[in-house]
Amino acid sequence: MSLRRLLKSFVDAIHGLRHVFKSEQNFRIQALIGLLVLLAAFYFPLRSWEVILLILLVLLVLLVEILNTVFEYFSDLLKPRLHHYVRVIKDVMAGAVLLTSLVALIVGTIIFYPYLENLIK
Repeated sequence: MSLRRLLKSFVDAIHGLRHVFKSEQNFRIQALIGLLVLLAAFYFPLRSWEVILLILLVLLVLLVEILNTVFEYFSDLLKPRLHHYVRVIKDVMAGAVLLTSLVALIVGTIIFYPYLENLIK
């Protein structure tokens, strides 16, 4: 692979991320929450594995949201009024985002609870 093609691949990927960030409100909200979680992860004296887990969970939530967006775009190509499964596909993907976000919230709460409890006292 040439350096030019590799660079173009990175530029295209950045354009894709920029598009999702500009067009999807939920992605922006999740990215902001993820940023706050990561800032808190470096503020509190977490163990290395806790920081790694939080980074992976933030990334997972954002990736599932991106996949949800992709499935929505593909589903819209099928014209929702032509097939009732389009709505089902969109609902299932939204459920995947919700489930991933809830797991991230639960794990984040378990990790941060002792530090927040001490901060409040």
